[in-house]
Amino acid sequence: MPKPLALDFDPIARAGDLWTRRWGAVPSMAAITSVMRAHQILLSRVDAVVKPYGLTFARYEALVLLTFSRAGQLPLSKIGERLMVHPTSVTNTVDRLERDGLVARRPNPADGRGVLAAITDRGREVVEQATRELMAIDFGLEGYDDEQCAQVFELLRPLRVAAGDFSPSAEEGGA
Repeated sequence: MPKPLALDFDPIARAGDLWTRRWGAVPSMAAITSVMRAHQILLSRVDAVVKPYGLTFARYEALVLLTFSRAGQLPLSKIGERLMVHPTSVTNTVDRLERDGLVARRPNPADGRGVLAAITDRGREVVEQATRELMAIDFGLEGYDDEQCAQVFELLRPLRVAAGDFSPSAEEGGA
């Protein structure tokens, strides 16, 4: 249940008005402030769902990624690449998932020094349960319909391209 609204005005719109009066119109200020607030709201909603499973959204994403792989396992370097996070973050994430029995580390037969993270049966159960719950709340985006979600995705895509996440010519579904 959403908490009752405390304000009778939009504080970001108010900040935008005050900003305009002081420094001139800069629509990007209200946009970034809205994006950051949306991030806080969505992370809170998603974390509320995954926390009972001992997960954070980052750990959930790693489990999902492993379920997408053919063999249910990936090199840690590939996990970092796909989730776009630093190798240290991947190590910490996999450490915690392993400690909780959701993944197991295995030697990488294709790389004598490399390590694979492999999802366990328990990890598969947890990711399935958490996914059902996240889908039930539309990943926190229940106020948007499918078309609006697609628009949000497309609006943020140029930002991700500019950050170097992927090539602008990359096919959907990627390689």
